[in-house]
Amino acid sequence: MTSGDRFFDQVFEVVRLIPNGKVTSYGAIARYLGSPGAAKMVGWAMNQSHLQPEFIPAHRVVNRNGLLTGKHHFSGTTIMQELLENEGAVIEGDRIINFDEIFWDPVLELGL
Repeated sequence: MTSGDRFFDQVFEVVRLIPNGKVTSYGAIARYLGSPGAAKMVGWAMNQSHLQPEFIPAHRVVNRNGLLTGKHHFSGTTIMQELLENEGAVIEGDRIINFDEIFWDPVLELGL
């Protein structure tokens, strides 16, 4: 197992903990894992999440502005938005309008 694989596994562990109705950002996960400059690597992990044997709620991870930047990785163009809206997110123009209200920060919620 490479260090990248271990990082991806750590990302998946955090993403599995995001509660229904909450979202977080790539950067928030990277900060929690002690790699604040690794937001893109978190994104790469999310791109691979569909290959995992356990469900990874990747739809709950968005960019720091609440944009659905990973939506093209879901089958169907509106699947990510539909999943988030089913959990209470309000979305307009591929952006979560109530982002601050539903943001889940793993540093605050899980501690370091």
